Amino acid sequence: MTGQKGKFITLEGIEGAGKSTVLEALQAHLSASGIPFLCTREPGGTPAAEQIRELVLHGIEEELAPDAELLLIFAARAQHLRQQILPALARGEWVLCDRFTDATYAYQGGGRGLPVERIAQLEQFVQGALRPDRTLLLDLDVSRGLARARDRGTSDRFEREARAFHERVRTCYLGRARAEPARYTIIDAGQTVAQVRRDALAAIASLEPRLTA
Repeated sequence: MTGQKGKFITLEGIEGAGKSTVLEALQAHLSASGIPFLCTREPGGTPAAEQIRELVLHGIEEELAPDAELLLIFAARAQHLRQQILPALARGEWVLCDRFTDATYAYQGGGRGLPVERIAQLEQFVQGALRPDRTLLLDLDVSRGLARARDRGTSDRFEREARAFHERVRTCYLGRARAEPARYTIIDAGQTVAQVRRDALAAIASLEPRLTA
């Protein structure tokens, strides 16, 4: 893929949906197919963006206002794009990203109730025309997802939110997926791990002749 623009794949879903497991499967599949890739996450992906991630996920002594949270996430995204995502795509690498701007619409828009128009303005300002080539939405019942997240032990600011918050997040995700069926693939994350992996591999197979589900 040298000299070609790489593919941008994002994974989305509520807490406990199993994104990390799917990312491992995608990495193994790309490696076996001889496709170079970068695996990264949001917020985060660079030293500066990781510091912002720590602030957003674990907070400070004072309560973080929703607008401040939104601006911090886009600040991290701007750094991530400039330092990691855009250079990798220009090199012809695929980028696998655990969450991207759809998460901002879901968590800060759906969950926090911030205006969609405000998020869209920041999206255009920070990203320009860049959008993922494929977004895998791992959909899961909220109760089951939160139970999985609790089993991990430690929790962050978002995992500690009330169930109603996470229901709004899930509803927003599903609404966005139905509005953009060409980009999104909804995967039932309540299936067996093996089936979820198969569905994820099938979702990206059409992007590259060397990939087979």
